Amino acid sequence: MAVVEVIAPHEVALGADEGLPVRRTLPTRARSLIGAWCFLDHYGPVSGIHSAGMSVRAHPHTGLQTVSWLFSGSIEHRDSAGTVAAVLPGELNLMTAGRGISHSEMSEPGGSPLHGVQMWVALPDAHRWTEPGFDHYEPPVVQREGVQARVFLGSVLDSTSPVMTYTPLLGAELLLNAGSTIALDVNPMHEHGVLLDAGAVSIEGFDVDVQHLAFVQSGTSTIVLHADVDSRVLLIGGQPLGEPIVMWWNFIGRTHEEIVEFQRQWNDENQSHSTDPADHPVFGWPNGEAQEPIMAPELPPVRLVSRT
Repeated sequence: MAVVEVIAPHEVALGADEGLPVRRTLPTRARSLIGAWCFLDHYGPVSGIHSAGMSVRAHPHTGLQTVSWLFSGSIEHRDSAGTVAAVLPGELNLMTAGRGISHSEMSEPGGSPLHGVQMWVALPDAHRWTEPGFDHYEPPVVQREGVQARVFLGSVLDSTSPVMTYTPLLGAELLLNAGSTIALDVNPMHEHGVLLDAGAVSIEGFDVDVQHLAFVQSGTSTIVLHADVDSRVLLIGGQPLGEPIVMWWNFIGRTHEEIVEFQRQWNDENQSHSTDPADHPVFGWPNGEAQEPIMAPELPPVRLVSRT
């Protein structure tokens, strides 16, 4: 039987304008990563009519990939790799920051309630200076007895995503029918996480509260899910990264000094609030973005330490 650890969310505000409350289950003090997944924010459903929705002005990233997955609503994504894209339900938008990128995310006003997850993947040291880029994928719906799945990264339920990642990963949305019990064959070398978005689900007999994340350690080849009612879960997994990382604000590096330099470069590039890409040699400027950027906050008065 798999050993399951349930991680409770804590609420934070997304973006400098604090318009969208989110529930964060990675990282926590107890656990920093699941595979190379290092960040998981779960938000909504919130109506754009009654909320500021998602309003995240231009900001930077280094050393990671962002994974956007919506259950409802829509977001406009702009980045300095030249991408302008709509984030839509059931479609993967994966942005590779690599050596450095900037982007903005704005929800469409007055649309369907915004509801989804924003996740980060830490890039391994061998690839963290790669060129920035963007991938989009619309996974097909896979039907099995008691479950529908959309596999957007990796492989499960005999469905495989073609999207390249720099470490072995798994990402899938599962819709479980009431009363169903599903045995998922998974890679025993991987760690896994199951986020319960809605419904009532147990994992290997452990009940999981809504909005909580269940962690399943490596060494498990089958994960058994049981749904008491119609339920939706997000399944993530991956090979343990096996490298210490230093993670602060929107940056991932390997040392305190790297983070200090990332912060300095971003703030120096944006002191004049210029939207000319020529004034942003490190991080670039999001394609067509007109609003002012989010400046990096002050670093804490202590040395940043690595986490694994």
